Amino acid sequence: MDTLKLLPLSAAISLSPCAFGAAADDAELQALKERLQELEEKVETSYVYDQQPAVLTPETKVPAGVIFSGYARYGAHYADGDARYVQVGSTGAAVGRLGNEGNGGEFQLARAFQAESGAIWDVVVMVDHWANDAWGSPGGVDLKKAYAGVTNVIASQPEMYFWGGRDFHQRPQQGINDYFWMTHDGQGGGFKNYNFGGAKFDLGFIGKVDYGDGGSLGNDVGIYAITSKLHSIDAGIGNLDLYANYGFASDEAGDDKKDETSWQVGAVLGLGTNNKVIVRYSDGADDSSFDLAGDVQALYASFEGSYNYGNPWALDYLASYKEVKGADASNLGKDERSEYSAIVRPMYSWNDTHSTWFEAGYAMEDYESGDEVTGWKATISQNISLGGMPWSRPMLRFYATFGEVDDASSNKIDTTSVGAMFEAWW
Repeated sequence: MDTLKLLPLSAAISLSPCAFGAAADDAELQALKERLQELEEKVETSYVYDQQPAVLTPETKVPAGVIFSGYARYGAHYADGDARYVQVGSTGAAVGRLGNEGNGGEFQLARAFQAESGAIWDVVVMVDHWANDAWGSPGGVDLKKAYAGVTNVIASQPEMYFWGGRDFHQRPQQGINDYFWMTHDGQGGGFKNYNFGGAKFDLGFIGKVDYGDGGSLGNDVGIYAITSKLHSIDAGIGNLDLYANYGFASDEAGDDKKDETSWQVGAVLGLGTNNKVIVRYSDGADDSSFDLAGDVQALYASFEGSYNYGNPWALDYLASYKEVKGADASNLGKDERSEYSAIVRPMYSWNDTHSTWFEAGYAMEDYESGDEVTGWKATISQNISLGGMPWSRPMLRFYATFGEVDDASSNKIDTTSVGAMFEAWW
């Protein structure tokens, strides 16, 4: 896909003067419609929104007008039990996300420009809405992105993309547990895709954004990260990406943080086209170098993949392990422990519109103190979607979820819920 995979890709709505101006003639309108249709077909056949930062390349075809894109899921979730959702551990939806996730969305406007020199620019603004009472949120929408970027400005490195502003940043995400195993959303700048030949390199300097009662503020909090990624490495059996990050603080962060540091290393190895292994080790942090959590070490490893896409039956699966150690482990919200998770999602497509999904998951937290938390979840969902593939969207879901958590005090927390929702990326 060679058009705005960047933004994320969408040409569903164009607000250009040539589309709506009174002076546009029929030929111009027809040409624009054909171009939009071509872009939309590419979206439908090859685009999967993974909530990753945008990257322009010299091959990017610059569309006319403003691009409206995003991701959203909203619906009613009726819960008749002790808890609304089944939650165990700190690896996202560790028992599976199907029928087990809150509402929210990300709504983005972007404009791309091409200079006579061949440089391609983009300016992007996004607001998101992930307010949820379970997270103690005050509600409302927030400014998640406001940045500009440019590519094809260095003759010897035409693929390098330079950016500055506020953006999603280094947030690799897993699918069926919705876990961002690294996350450094913030404001700063850097570059991507410095080509070494056989590998590409990204480097960023990011400040953690401050928050007030009504949402994000314009300033940093005095906590920063240097992030890096060496990627697109052909390892023979699949693609290899390597990560290394360093977190630190200024005096502005306060006495409890200003002398703290953290670091992370990680790797993602593709096993063919449908499976991958992830390993991440953090010192002074867990998922983010912004944590600056003191004497704590966190190891995360997972295997995930899919089988038999394109046939009536398909299967997604994931198994993960996390270990958190150190005298300051409680600074991250929980004591020293090991976490285990396994999720399977069989999917059956009746045709290009209707599908039935099942999902079952089990997770456990095993604490050094001897305490143990376990949980399971099972969901069935009847779906209507645009296309017959597991990633086809928009999708309507009508689901029922059952689950239970046994907490450290031997209490049983039941969840029984039914819901109707939509999910889409565009």
